[in-house]
Amino acid sequence: MNWSSHLVIAPILLPLISGAVLMFIADRQRVLKAMVSLFATLGLAMVALMLVADQASDDAVNRVYMLGNWLAPFGIVLVLDKLSALMVALTAILAVPVLVFSLARWHSAGSHFHSLFQFFLVGVNGAFLTGDLFNLFVFFEVMLAASYGLLLHGSGALRVKAGLHYIAVNLAAALLFLIGVSLIYGTAGTLNMADLAARIPSIEPDRRMLMEAGAGVLGVAFLIKAGMWPLCFWLPTAYSVAAAPVAAIFAIMSKVGIYIILRLSVLMFAEGPSAEFGTDVLVYGGLATIAFGTIGVLASQALGRIGAYCVLVSSGTLLTTIGLQDAAASSGALYYLVSSTLTLGAFFMLVELVERCQDAGANVLAVTMDAYGDADDDIVEEAEGVTMPSTLAILGTCFAASAILLSGLPPLSGFIAKFAILSAIMGTGSIGVPPTGSALWLAALVILAGLATLIALTRAGIRTFWSSIEGTVPRVLVMEIVPVMILLAVMAGLTIKAGPALAYMEATIRDVGNSKAYIEAVGKAVTVPSWRDTKAKEQGGG
Repeated sequence: MNWSSHLVIAPILLPLISGAVLMFIADRQRVLKAMVSLFATLGLAMVALMLVADQASDDAVNRVYMLGNWLAPFGIVLVLDKLSALMVALTAILAVPVLVFSLARWHSAGSHFHSLFQFFLVGVNGAFLTGDLFNLFVFFEVMLAASYGLLLHGSGALRVKAGLHYIAVNLAAALLFLIGVSLIYGTAGTLNMADLAARIPSIEPDRRMLMEAGAGVLGVAFLIKAGMWPLCFWLPTAYSVAAAPVAAIFAIMSKVGIYIILRLSVLMFAEGPSAEFGTDVLVYGGLATIAFGTIGVLASQALGRIGAYCVLVSSGTLLTTIGLQDAAASSGALYYLVSSTLTLGAFFMLVELVERCQDAGANVLAVTMDAYGDADDDIVEEAEGVTMPSTLAILGTCFAASAILLSGLPPLSGFIAKFAILSAIMGTGSIGVPPTGSALWLAALVILAGLATLIALTRAGIRTFWSSIEGTVPRVLVMEIVPVMILLAVMAGLTIKAGPALAYMEATIRDVGNSKAYIEAVGKAVTVPSWRDTKAKEQGGG
């Protein structure tokens, strides 16, 4: 086994080791902690891009990494394929600008921010890479435990209130996760995903109902994290009161639930008597989520609330598309997942900068600000650094670009993603096949959601940049605006390279749909000879 084979575990080990080291560095040594965290996150980004490059070719094989050198299904395995590599890379690309943004002032607003940030990455990357349901629960809990601390970072009554609600909901989701895993293990006798996929078609009918009940309970836990209506009422408040970099990195958290649902629905329920299990729930629940998010976007005045409801619109679109089980639409949905996640991350960071422009006269129109308050009253002293010249012009340009991306207007990647989904479900990709009723509803709601987002953000932009009575020019540091500009530049690159990006997404969906290749890769993985065995073989050969 060469050194490149160990890259599979690097996205978990790098943040795990750095987070543990950061625990032993005093909080007063802010520069040292920031440098350790930043180098670890940059290293994660480099590894993630190498993993994507490893899986980019059509003939790339799934890499199986056996922890403890025990064969599956008894040992713990990590599995790298095109989808998991894409999600790990998306996490790293979002994490680097978010961490840089936090170095302006937020990392010093509370204790152990960098450790919590790194442990959050451990949980997210582990959930993407694991090939075992129990270890999925372990990484899920690591992610949630770190997110509890991150949500409370910066203190304030509103964050504590939202944090307690968030903790209660996610503890209930964790309990459902355990119940679902227990039911599946009791009926199938294994929790290894590949082994489950091989065993489920042959499970006896009298035990199949219990297994499907366990899968349903497990699905509820994932749908809570994905934010499907009516399980999403915790999300708008939590995301809107969180510190700007926390809300930005939380943009990937809802996608963890989306990823798991896509992975398990295709791997475990693509064939056999349980084929298409739960697809109706995904379709109708996703449509309801889009409608709920659209209403929330229109009803909200505060930018943070608008961003939170845009997360719900994104989740609803992805859930409905997965439920339709159309390969062409699913590839467009993956492109949309990347575009919406990075755009929302940039938008949540931009919200804090833009709201510095608002004066008292403009805030009179934002009636919901009185209801939800200002969570940033207890922020630490203003950070030192180089301010950005032409602040209003740059903020206005970034805000306009974010509005175009979130609403799905041409020519940026948000439009390309929605166009790819709509063209697939409306039948242009398969001549002579009329769209279903669910597909028509999805098309209508996606268009309405884009229109609602455009109206809400245009209204907020006018109030912030044009109707300001005092003409407030905020103090924005270079290290605060540059991360936002980097993410928007990535979106521009994703637009220019839309063809290769969509080709990778199509290959990813084909790879995910080939469950036999996944099962064979895990089943045929071999252990690595120990150094004693290698030495004995060399001596015997000599």
